[in-house]
Amino acid sequence: MALQLAGLKTSKQTEIKIENQASIALPKKAEENIRQIIAFLPTEQLRGIERIRLVDFIKHPQMKTETPIKGDLPGLYHPKVQNKNPWLEVSVGALLQPTEGFAKRWMAKSSFKSNLAGLLFSLVGQHYYLMLRHSVKKTNLEPQIRQYAQKNLKDWSEKQNAKSKRAKFFKPFQPYIERWAKWLNKKAANAQKKS
Repeated sequence: MALQLAGLKTSKQTEIKIENQASIALPKKAEENIRQIIAFLPTEQLRGIERIRLVDFIKHPQMKTETPIKGDLPGLYHPKVQNKNPWLEVSVGALLQPTEGFAKRWMAKSSFKSNLAGLLFSLVGQHYYLMLRHSVKKTNLEPQIRQYAQKNLKDWSEKQNAKSKRAKFFKPFQPYIERWAKWLNKKAANAQKKS
């Protein structure tokens, strides 16, 4: 029997609903992948999110007229408004690119799971830093959200590929590769400053 403190509610796992309103065919086990990605994150960072809505393409709610915008918006975070809980909107069309040529469609479909994970991590990061973390200044939100998404995506991908042969082979070389990438980034930044 668990010890319950006076005045504290027991923490129960709330299920985030997944609404599929997309007419574009999703890859196999897409909803299961979404549940696994969401389950990877700590529960306290998901607190309050009501649902994830999958749509074909996201229509910009701020724009009254239909003006063409270059590129598709892959995801949108809808914060809490009055008595409606926050929710996430994911564009399946932006992730799968059904209007492009064969090569782009194939690349988008093969990287769907990792792109979806990165998108969900950034949307949950927006929710976490906008609604739950009040100590972050508004000017520092974007780097914090980017860092949150990158950290979780790296941890998630390492967990996904932990047992693969490629991961076991490259594990000893990883520090050298990271050091080399850091050096290349620094060199590119210096070259950009000189230009």
